[in-house]
Formats: sequence, structure tokens, C-alpha cells
Amino acid sequence: MISHIYREGWACSTTATVRYSTEEHFSLLYFRVIRLQMSNRTTVGGYFLAGRSMTWWPIGASLMSSNVGSGLFIGLAGTGAAGGIAVGGFEWNASWVLVALGWIFIPVYISSGVVTMPEYLAKRFGGSRIRIYMSVLSLILYIFTKVSTDMFSGALFIQVSLGWDLYLSTGILLLVTAIYTVAGGLAAVIYTDALQTLIMVGGAFSLMFIAFSKVGWYEGLVDHYMTSVPMVTVANTTCHIPRHDAFHMFRDPISGDLPWPGLVFGLTVLATWVWCTDQVIVQRSLSAKSLSHAKAGSVLGGYLKLMPMFFIVMPGMISRALFPGKSIGCVDPALCRSICGASVGCSNMAYPKLVVELMPVGLRGLMLAVILAALMSSLTSIFNSSSTLFTLDLYHRARPRASEMELMIVGRVFILVLMCISLLWIPVVQTANSGQLFDYIQSVTSFLAPPITAVFVMAIFWPRANEQGAFWGLMTGLAVGLTRMIMEFSYFPPSCGQPDHRPSVVTDVHYLYFALILLALTCLVIVVVSLVTAPIPKEHLYRLTWWSRNDIEPRIDLSNSQATPDPVNCDRPDDEPLPQPTWKRIVMWLCGLSRQVQSAHPAVENQDLNFLQEKSLWRNVCNVNALLLLAVNVFLWGYFA
Repeated sequence: MISHIYREGWACSTTATVRYSTEEHFSLLYFRVIRLQMSNRTTVGGYFLAGRSMTWWPIGASLMSSNVGSGLFIGLAGTGAAGGIAVGGFEWNASWVLVALGWIFIPVYISSGVVTMPEYLAKRFGGSRIRIYMSVLSLILYIFTKVSTDMFSGALFIQVSLGWDLYLSTGILLLVTAIYTVAGGLAAVIYTDALQTLIMVGGAFSLMFIAFSKVGWYEGLVDHYMTSVPMVTVANTTCHIPRHDAFHMFRDPISGDLPWPGLVFGLTVLATWVWCTDQVIVQRSLSAKSLSHAKAGSVLGGYLKLMPMFFIVMPGMISRALFPGKSIGCVDPALCRSICGASVGCSNMAYPKLVVELMPVGLRGLMLAVILAALMSSLTSIFNSSSTLFTLDLYHRARPRASEMELMIVGRVFILVLMCISLLWIPVVQTANSGQLFDYIQSVTSFLAPPITAVFVMAIFWPRANEQGAFWGLMTGLAVGLTRMIMEFSYFPPSCGQPDHRPSVVTDVHYLYFALILLALTCLVIVVVSLVTAPIPKEHLYRLTWWSRNDIEPRIDLSNSQATPDPVNCDRPDDEPLPQPTWKRIVMWLCGLSRQVQSAHPAVENQDLNFLQEKSLWRNVCNVNALLLLAVNVFLWGYFA
């Protein structure tokens, strides 16, 4: 595959040698300018929440770059090449849910005084089984839908662009990413995310302008895309013909590849999980210095999420329009398998192909840095948040008297374990969904995430929901979702010209519709079970629901004796300072570890309601900008509908 691409675009070996050298220098220069933010990383609160001192602009940039990883560059552009602009709705939908994050969810999370999402459920419902379930499921989702897919897509881009070995590329990137994640904590992650957002947007827009000028701008894209037919086709089929609705966002609710009711409503279920309940995203907003900064960060993130349609989806379509021949638009199973290893198509090569063929040498190195930035941004965010979940929600429960130093070391070590597990899963990602990376990510999410969305929504808006209802709702949703997931991956989609032998529940029920069904089923179980069991007394719900977020009465946490471990006993004899060798002091400094033992629970114990108090000027500024964001979003949906 690699040699085939280079034969098409670069015949001169001398030029290729110069290209590798220049691009490697650009990439190395990018890594040299990344600087670790070493402040406030010697406590659990500083490491996991950046000391709650972040302002709006790095939060908004981090929200964007934490979600737009290399998997999105590869997968979103590939799906755009295969089916048109409708997939851009996945990005535009985020603006609405980000507003909900800043205006609805964050005030409740802050007033409740939590650091992790499972911790919120523990305070809201009590007990330990929901919190443990959420932590474990979140880590599973991170492995299957985030870390492994980002690693695969980033390594695929490097392999196509530079010719490096796939697993060597992955190993090097993981090593660099793990070093500054382990050493820096959340503050390093957020500031690095802000820098990488500038690199991503700048580099991607450079490629966008080059690609549009090459194809003849938007009118030329429409003409060339609709006539992009591969050189080798399958007789008596229409697989090679682009969709007639390729330039429409709203598609047929029955026969559409992305039916509009699913894109509007079903997608909102998945987006609510990602943006309002996922630890990776929420952790950024929880680090804000005030509610106004959290809201403004959500608005900035919403504006940034309007852009991927233009610098990822449409360039993917341009790639098919310019190179339909033997690669991007291939439909013959044997030919596709020889090119990219997937018999149903090679659309995932759309973005790397565009970079290799169109970008001049210097800018090609910049785009390599962009993909590396996207990969590292996504991985650092997930590594840090996963470490938070494991350390504070699982390990600290098993060892409630663990010292601060022990928790910090465990958090770092878990990052390395997560890397190894995800690396082993990459071969599965390579073959899943016959090469459609974006479909793989979204389908797995639709099978597992809706029950989580249902529980959080019910927990915040319905005080009558109790632990029994939430737990059995989660169990029912998990059983149904896993059943559909097993069926989905037990039957492979047919290649062009082959009959479809999959059961109707797989072929006729789109995964976005299934997300809606699963959400409704979970909510129904929560309501029924909660109504037939005892309610939670009011004194346990102060500042844990939307309706009680401003209450000042003292709350008796259900999690005090059941879910939240006791703080570390700082007076234990084994915590007394002891002499240390020089090598150990160096390692502890590098990892941000201090011998001064502090409370193991992050610095949120004050839980004062001052965070929720906003100055009227900044509250109005945030409200106006949120309304403007939603107005722009509605206009774009209407224009491309």
C-alpha cells in the first residue's frame, strides 16, 4: 500500500529523501517547543484538576483538541469521502450539548463538590456498585473507542506519510505522550492542548485552502465529487456511484445512511454522554476558576466544533474527487484489499492521501505535526482522565488509607498499563467494520453509552430516582447494548456486489435509532424500579440535582460510609520523612511527587457556592455569546439541510 501511494505521487527517490528529512525536522521542532507546565502538580488536586485555576480560553481550546484526535481526522474525512457532508452533523451537534454542559451540568457538578463522574453518582445515589460500574465501563470505552482508535489512525497517517513501520510509529508516539502526561498532570495537558489546537486549526486550514483551490472551490467540489468513479467497478452494481444526497445534511429517515431523525435526536444521546458525562471532557470544565470561565470555555469549544466540517469532512470529499482511481473510491473487493487491507473500501486513506499528494514539503511536515498534535492531545486527555478514574474511584476504594505518594505513583503506572492494553487492541481496530473507522467508533458508543446518558439525566432532573432504579437501568441497558454489539460484530457488512446475510435487527435498525431506543428503555426501567422502591430522603439530595443546586442546607452524603474512602491519615508513622538516595529524588521530581503528604481527596472539600455566583456583566456576555453560537449553528444546519 505504501509503495503504491508513493509511486503515484512521488517518483523521484531523491525528492522523497529530502521530504523525509524536512518533515522529520518539522516534527522534531514541534516536539521541542512543547514545554511541560510543572506548577501545581505535587498534590492530587493540582494534578487532576489543575488547582481549579484555569481560564476560559485554554478550557475551550482543550475541549476542542481533546475531542478532535487523529481518529477524527482519519475517520471523519474517510466517512465524508464515502458518503458526503452529513457526517459533519456529528460535529455541529456538539455546540448544543456544550452549551448544556456549561449552563446545566457543570453548576450541578460543582455544587455537589465532585471530581469524577462516578463520584457524582455515588453521592447522588449512594452505595458503591454504580460508581464501580461507571468507572470500569468508562475505562473499557476509553480502550475500545478512544485510545486504540487514535493510536491506529495516527500510526496509519505516519505510515502513509513517512513510510515508518506502523507499530514503531505507535510506540514512539506513545512514549513521548506518556512522558509529558505522567510528568505534567492536568495543567500540562490543558496548556499543551491549547497550543496544539492552534497547530491543528492552522495546519488543517492550510490544507483546506490548497485542496479547495485544486478542485475549483465549492462548485468544483460538487461537480468533481458527483462524477468521481473508480477505474475498476463491479458489474451490475451502483456501489461506485456517489450518493445522490451527498451534499445534504438531512437524509431519508428509512433508507439514508445517516437518517435525519437519528442525526438530530439519536446523536444527541451520544453527544450528551461525550460532552456532559465523560470524564475526559468534564474534567476540563471542572478545572475552571469560576462558572463564567466554564461557560465561556463551552462557548469557545462550540465555535471551534463548527470548523471540522470545512477542514476535515470536505477535504475528505475533495480527496475522493481528485483521486477516485485505484485508492479512495475503490469498490472492487480484491483491489481494495490489495491497497489498504479492507475489502469494502479504502476511504480511511482520504486525508493522508490528500496530504501526501497536495502539500508542499514544508507544509507537509506541518501537517504531520498537526496529526501528531491531534493524537497526543487526545491521548494525553484520556490518559490523565483514565488515571483519575482508576486512582480515585477504584484503587483508593481498595486501599482507603493509601498515602498521597502512593496514589500519585499508581496514577502514573496505570497510564503505562492502559497504553499496553490499547496497543494489543489495535489489530482488532484494523479489521473492525471492514475499515470504516468512524462507523466503528460511533456504533460501539451507541451500544454502550445511552444507559449512562439516561442515568445522569434522570439523576440531575428527577429527584425521585434512586439507587435501585439507576443500577437496574444500567444493567438492563448494558445487557441489551452488549447483545446488539455482539450481533453487530458477528456479521460483517457485505462487499460491493455481495448479498447481505445480516439479521434485520442489524440492517434495519440504524445505530442512531438504537441509541434512542436504548435510552428510552433505560429511563423506563429507572422510573419503574424507583417508584416501587423507597425514595432517597431530601437531606441526602441538597446540591445534587438541578432543582437543589443552590441549597445551603448541610447535606448528609450517602457515600460517606459506602462509597467514598476516608481521607488519608497523615499522622501515620510510615509517612515520616526518611533519607532518600539521589536517583530517587530525581525520579520523584520528574513525576511531580512530593514527600509532603496532603489530603488524598482533591482540593474540592470547601465546596463553597461562590463558584456559582457570577457577575451580571460576564453572565450576560456568556448568555449572549451562547445564543449567537446557537443561531450560527441553526443557520449552518438550514443552509446545508
